[in-house]
Amino acid sequence: MKQRKHIYVLATGGTIAGQAESGVATTGYRAGAVSVDALLSAVPELSELAEVSGEQVAAIDSKDMTEQIQWELVRRCRELLTAGGADGIVITHGTDTMEETAYFLSLLVDTEKPIVLTGAMRPATALSADGPLNLLDAVRVAASDVAGGMGVLVVMNNQIDGAHDVTKTHTMSVDTFRSPDSGALGRVNDGEVTFFRRPVHTPLPHSQSLPGEGASLPQVRILYGYGGDDGALVEAAVRSGARGIIYAGMGNGSLPQPVEQRLAAAVRQGIVAVRSSRGCGGSVTQAEASYEQAHILYSGTLNPQKARILLQLALLQGRDRSEIQELFLRY
Repeated sequence: MKQRKHIYVLATGGTIAGQAESGVATTGYRAGAVSVDALLSAVPELSELAEVSGEQVAAIDSKDMTEQIQWELVRRCRELLTAGGADGIVITHGTDTMEETAYFLSLLVDTEKPIVLTGAMRPATALSADGPLNLLDAVRVAASDVAGGMGVLVVMNNQIDGAHDVTKTHTMSVDTFRSPDSGALGRVNDGEVTFFRRPVHTPLPHSQSLPGEGASLPQVRILYGYGGDDGALVEAAVRSGARGIIYAGMGNGSLPQPVEQRLAAAVRQGIVAVRSSRGCGGSVTQAEASYEQAHILYSGTLNPQKARILLQLALLQGRDRSEIQELFLRY
């Protein structure tokens, strides 16, 4: 008889654990109000898939996600997947910053066992709550024999996406998570887990040697580009003590001239500047020769919020500018 797998659920709150005053309310609810035990008991079918247990790591709206909670998730994932006896982990998480936590974990937890993030776009009290099926699908994926070695995953609305590629694309729709350039890794079709391809991204080298819970990440600011930007916020970021700046530019990370000049000045002061894009798809590549001359880096396939995370970890590892650019091309 095949041994049942042990899937451990780490709950952080979010809409999947949200509670509203009315069954028709899908906004204005209290995120994180429903405990992990209540989430699990609301889906009795979980017991048919695996031995499922869990713990409450946080009970927040994911807009309030912190580095400390993310580090704790890293620590617990490493612990549970090595000495803790878990065969896979599911993390319930608010959708607003789910892609950031997923990418953070993907860089820092080196494991062949599945780590799956899931959440909901409608609170648990809604008439058509999407959380229960998302949770069931996430456990299905985490317990699946084909999910090993697939990296950190996001499972929502029957779709399986990789942490590097996925982003939230819609403010309200349950079909909000997409991988704009590469497409989904797979789907859960009527309970059957199917993968179409394998991800190419792996954890950061030496990730296990990074400090764990409570580590303070270097300050990196994200600035959003727009027509007429005079670069004043670049100087504000420098004054605030930023060690890095991600500039979400237009198109292929294009920089208005005043912004380029002020970023170049910041680089001369030792700050690492990276061009990203406010667009929803495509890579940011080498462009104007003046960008290269000013040693302004480019983010490759990473959107601004994920570029910030990679830059923080690169700075924490003490990487120099050329090494950091290589990381953006690889991770």
